Amino acid sequence: MTQETTNPGSVRHEVLHDGAVWRVVLDSPPANILDGTKIAALTALFEQAQKEAGLKAVIIEAAGKHFCFGASVEEHLPDSCGDMLAGLHRLFEVMLQAAVPTVVAVRGQCLGAGLELAAFCHHVVASPTAKFGQPEIVLGVFAPVASVVLPGRVGRGLAEDMLLSGRSLDAAAARTAGLADELAEDPAAAAMAYVAEHLLPKSASSLRFASRAARLDFQRRFVADIRELERLYLDQLMATNDATEGLHAFIEKRPPVWSDS
Repeated sequence: MTQETTNPGSVRHEVLHDGAVWRVVLDSPPANILDGTKIAALTALFEQAQKEAGLKAVIIEAAGKHFCFGASVEEHLPDSCGDMLAGLHRLFEVMLQAAVPTVVAVRGQCLGAGLELAAFCHHVVASPTAKFGQPEIVLGVFAPVASVVLPGRVGRGLAEDMLLSGRSLDAAAARTAGLADELAEDPAAAAMAYVAEHLLPKSASSLRFASRAARLDFQRRFVADIRELERLYLDQLMATNDATEGLHAFIEKRPPVWSDS
């Protein structure tokens, strides 16, 4: 039995296997931008997931050819970035609190906040043509969540490379590095197969405890570090000329003119 709810232009939510599995779809192709509307919808879903005793897995995927091009650049501007960051960081804290196993299916571009969302999941399935990148530095800013999450996924050296260069990894490199756990021509089907084989036979209650146990140290560190990085971003980075220059240059589709200040 399948139940479906839709937030137009935002997030589609399907209930599968009598409530044991949720399928959550970012539904504004081609870019599937993680704007405030999507972030709020995802947060509400994981707040509800925390209350669903029989829920064993949440599968996250996206409509269209690409997973996500990242967060809304317009919402990164000084007048709105405080609310945007607070909302985004709360989403990840709620995901940790819910402790529901999450499996993500990635096709095409997986960038910025989209990569942060994917890397935060327990199991990442990617298509062979997927691309993973944190291009925030190209816009003169940095990625707080990725700064905490990526070193644990790929090691400090590669995480720093991605965060400082803004370059993307192809699917094969992401698989080798541990950013992708599995490659499949149809990542959505492979994600569902992983859930059916490895999670559905288990106790929903025990899966939550196992998730909490596996992420105990990570959760403590994430909550502490993300607060500090949020202040660094808002109080110091956004006071620089280059942060706003990079964002405006992207919106205006022109090369940035850095002042190094």
